[in-house]
Amino acid sequence: MSDAPAQSAPLAPGPGDAGAGVGGPHGTPEDPITSSPKAPAKTVTRPGDRIFTTLASGSAVFITVLIGAIGVFLIWRAVPALSRNEANFLTSSVWNTDNIAHMAFGILDLLQVTVLVSLFALVLAMPVALGIAIFLTQYSPKRLARPLAYVIDLLAAVPSIVYGLWGMLIFAPAIRPLAVWLNENLAWIPLFATGSGSVRGGGTIFTAGIVLAVMILPIITAVTREVFTQTPTAHIEAALALGATKWEVVKTTVIPFGKSGYVSGSMLGLGRALGETMALYMILRTTSKEFGWSLFDTGSTLASKIALGYAEFNNNIQAGAYIAAGLVLFVLTFLVNAAARAAIAGKKD
Repeated sequence: MSDAPAQSAPLAPGPGDAGAGVGGPHGTPEDPITSSPKAPAKTVTRPGDRIFTTLASGSAVFITVLIGAIGVFLIWRAVPALSRNEANFLTSSVWNTDNIAHMAFGILDLLQVTVLVSLFALVLAMPVALGIAIFLTQYSPKRLARPLAYVIDLLAAVPSIVYGLWGMLIFAPAIRPLAVWLNENLAWIPLFATGSGSVRGGGTIFTAGIVLAVMILPIITAVTREVFTQTPTAHIEAALALGATKWEVVKTTVIPFGKSGYVSGSMLGLGRALGETMALYMILRTTSKEFGWSLFDTGSTLASKIALGYAEFNNNIQAGAYIAAGLVLFVLTFLVNAAARAAIAGKKD
């Protein structure tokens, strides 16, 4: 036998060596085998998604068309009366529509009363609504927060005519001493100067504005409360971990997070105040005196003027004068909401 070591036979390539280069591990490697590109995944759209998308898009289009149709109707009915108007519609305070051959009507006083009573109500309602929302979401026990929230929300369900009766028969006599004191001691401030209404009678913007503030309070409170409850828990816990007090947590996390919602709720309340009719119709007293931007003035808002003159419509031309006033209210509401959305968008940026 030969003493030379036996040479081992080369091993057969195993299953794992299928991609090895020619000549085994010491040979020149071949190019890697590339797989064919995968086809893009198809997006599966379920029937429910298509139905929901169609309904959502259709609803948005329907609302837009409906609002546009209302605007077109108001313009169409107002133009004939405006073409016969012998006074300046925007700067005149005269309202004489009985003789359609010589019509003279303007909305200056109506617009001023509407703006003043609405802003006065908003100024009163906003801080109260903010305080209630903070208390219900941050300080109140849960067993107490829910019943209180229900009670406040129920204020929005009270009919306007009930607010009008309450304001005229109960609230006006109760608030009279405060109104008299403000008029006697702060008359040097234009807002509290003696106006066209009777301070002791109660049918003034002062009384109407407070009643209107109660009416818009649940709207602002509900929106603000819901936004405050969405404050991220991590933000609150981080503030507490840094040693912040409860009020500092509210001031630095809750209020900044919910500021846009608070503004949105306030603008919704303002829109309700601008269009309120029956309560203000019952509380405010009409007058022929010039409006002087005093809370103790009286008069009619755009909405209450339309309600007051509705029974006197004798023809389409006379009705068109009131419809023109409604068109101004329609545009004013749009401008208020557009300004609010612009303000919110600016804060987000």
